[in-house]
Amino acid sequence: MSATIIDGKRIAANVRAEVAHEVEVFTQKVGRAPGLATVLVGGDPASAVYVGAKQRACLEVGMVPFDRRLGAEASFEEVAEELERLNADRAVNGILLQLPVPEHLDGPALTAMVSAEKDVDGLTPVNVGLLSLGRPGLRPCTPAGVMEMLADTGVALAGAEAVVIGRSNLFGKPMAQLLLASNATVTVCHSRTRDLREVCSRAEILVAAVGRPRLVGREFVKAGAVVIDVGMNRLTPEQAGNKSGLVGDVDFAAVSEVASAITPVPGGVGPMTIALLLRNTLQAARYHAELEMLLGELDGSIE
Repeated sequence: MSATIIDGKRIAANVRAEVAHEVEVFTQKVGRAPGLATVLVGGDPASAVYVGAKQRACLEVGMVPFDRRLGAEASFEEVAEELERLNADRAVNGILLQLPVPEHLDGPALTAMVSAEKDVDGLTPVNVGLLSLGRPGLRPCTPAGVMEMLADTGVALAGAEAVVIGRSNLFGKPMAQLLLASNATVTVCHSRTRDLREVCSRAEILVAAVGRPRLVGREFVKAGAVVIDVGMNRLTPEQAGNKSGLVGDVDFAAVSEVASAITPVPGGVGPMTIALLLRNTLQAARYHAELEMLLGELDGSIE
């Protein structure tokens, strides 16, 4: 068997094109474009690259980017004050605090200060709770991106046995909840899971997000399974066997021989994260516009 490659670049491009069209319609009706603010604390090079990519993506789909940067020595109070200013700014529909923050800051506490209706990362306690309850809300971008990929690939989730390797608050837990909401039977594996290989080998849908290069080998994968690799590990190009030096948590070459479909690294899940961030920002902008309409500040529906 040779697995179908799930092309995250193509799927993400489709989402971004859809968002760009809807942003154009929104802007014509409301009179202003959706706005996304990124907050970067410190000078971590990787974080700066991620923030720059998000800023460019905003411009590409017609949104307004707001770039807020604070020094590495910024206090909790200073970051909190910046977040509160953005919470109060009507031109800003989405706020993203780039993680990780410097060690002296409490990232979860700062994230919780973002207004739930502007939490386009889907990480505030309110949005986490809404997801847990199956209520509408802003969903974490990477798990939502995986769901988009599964839908595009035509994977039937209802009744399927799904295994998620990793239980992080950022990905593993919300991924499991989104799969569960689509009526999959979900198992979450972690560092204390007994016989990880055997548990994974039962999965019809296997999602790996643990940050261990090529942990998932052929023996982990049931014949015909759909494999989603969320890992992003940097090795030397010689170790990785590719020019970028990036590999996932899945041994791509070996698993491709038994899976029915698989995501590559790079070019798989990665492009979906920003695409879903843009969609979340549009969703937040629509909510704010509807609220303004109810308050008599806008005329007509923004749909």
